Parts: sequence; structure tokens; C-alpha cells
Amino acid sequence: MAFTLAPHVSSVRTPGGMVLLNARTGRYWQMNATGAFVLEHLLAGGTCASAADELRSRHPSAADRVAADAVALLESLKSAKLVTS
Repeated sequence: MAFTLAPHVSSVRTPGGMVLLNARTGRYWQMNATGAFVLEHLLAGGTCASAADELRSRHPSAADRVAADAVALLESLKSAKLVTS
């Protein structure tokens, strides 16, 4: 399933990750570098599972939780109507 940012959402890469702005609500969402990687991976056509695979190779000490964290991030972004499928 491909994801895109909702039309009312803009994003800016920052040194520490990414910031999303919901123009409808005026709310900002700040993500760390890992969250930004997951979102960019999803926007490029990847899946939570493939993002988790890459994160496991980068951060072996977090291998037990990366898949659940990627899914939780996606669910939060969908719930806030920041991404669409």
C-alpha cells in the first residue's frame, strides 16, 4: 500500500529528523531521525516491515521493538490524518 502526505500537510527535514505542519489545524509534528526515516520509507513505497528490516540492521540493540514502533508511527500519522493511502 502506497502512502502520501495529505494535501494539507507540509514537511521539512531538520538536522534531527523532520517536522510536519498540518495547515488545517496549525499543529506541528516533530519526528526524530528514526521516525523521519520510517515516514520517508513509506512515502517512497516501502512498508513498515521493510523499514523495520532496515532499522534492525542499523540498530541491532533495538531489533525487538522496531517493527511495533514503525506500525505505531504509521497508525498515529493516519489517525491524525497526516498521511493517506
